[in-house]
Amino acid sequence: MLKKGKKSLKSLKVLLVWGSKGKRLYMEEFAESLKKLHVECKLVNETDFAKPFPSKKMSDWFRKDKKLIKLLEEFKPDAVFVDRQAHVCVNTIKEKFPVFVFLRGQYWSEIEWAKKTLYKDPIMKKVVNERDKIANECFSNATAVLPICKYLEKIVKEHHPDQQTHVLFEGIHASNWYKTDGMKLQHPCVGLVQDANWWGKTKEMLILKKVMDSMPKVNFYWAGGGLFADKILEKLDGCKNFHYLGRLSYPDKVRDFLSEIDIYSLISGMDLGPRTLNEAQLMKKPIVATNVGGIPELIKDSETGILVPSENPGKLADAVNELLSDKQKAKRLANNGNKFVKSNMTWDIILPKYIQFYEDLLTTP
Repeated sequence: MLKKGKKSLKSLKVLLVWGSKGKRLYMEEFAESLKKLHVECKLVNETDFAKPFPSKKMSDWFRKDKKLIKLLEEFKPDAVFVDRQAHVCVNTIKEKFPVFVFLRGQYWSEIEWAKKTLYKDPIMKKVVNERDKIANECFSNATAVLPICKYLEKIVKEHHPDQQTHVLFEGIHASNWYKTDGMKLQHPCVGLVQDANWWGKTKEMLILKKVMDSMPKVNFYWAGGGLFADKILEKLDGCKNFHYLGRLSYPDKVRDFLSEIDIYSLISGMDLGPRTLNEAQLMKKPIVATNVGGIPELIKDSETGILVPSENPGKLADAVNELLSDKQKAKRLANNGNKFVKSNMTWDIILPKYIQFYEDLLTTP
């Protein structure tokens, strides 16, 4: 239960629970930034307290973990942040601690897609339906849901109109993104850093075939992997100007890659607050991205990058050609993007806004 009344930041205790490797770095940076504000933080892995999803042993889904209860009783957090809507979230709510749910994906679309594709087995369908119930219990009963963009906040409100929400953009440490000696690439080149785990997002990459065919002298490099990587490679590997790098170690090799490319492009059928855009902007790279989801909240068309409609290879090719031929415009957009991130998206900027939201919750009758 949220304890009302003003409390000094120096006396606040925050428990952060990460559930996947991809989100661990974000939670680590969040904790590090809170500590700079003298907030006491503890960062733990959800799998230390609950069986990971998917699991056919459904009894594990409902048991209370003594380790979790002991942690809560001993640490006595003023707030618990979770990045997964599952066991730890539900059990922490039941123990009457205030829970804040980080939401970085379009949960409702993803779960429906999973039901239709990944989990067709009757047993797994039952498991995923139970998983859905638990997730919506988390969304309904959490102290607040923290989506990573305004676009996602609207979707949360459609499903849970009475829930408290606050947009918590993914912060970034600008000092981590600086020019290096790079890596050997063929120029001119366009770089992509994105995984292929959700077909609704990934299928947009198929338009690259027509784009690359129309500009054979421009090299396209893709760094990433995931469930549908092979499906994309089947379509693109035949293009002589396409180069697949696989997943690059983060952040060092990604930084080397971004140092060398001429243009950064995000080609997605749906995205919310892709951190790679901010990373490319900090590296002063001109950006071309699809105008979907939360991307327009990070890229202002013709000011900090170029936005193109989805499923339109012609517009994407035109934007790339424009930036390659107009060096002054490319430099202007890159510099504006760099300034935007440093002025709006660093942890030093984002975190005080969240702290104010938290304090308002404490003092609201």
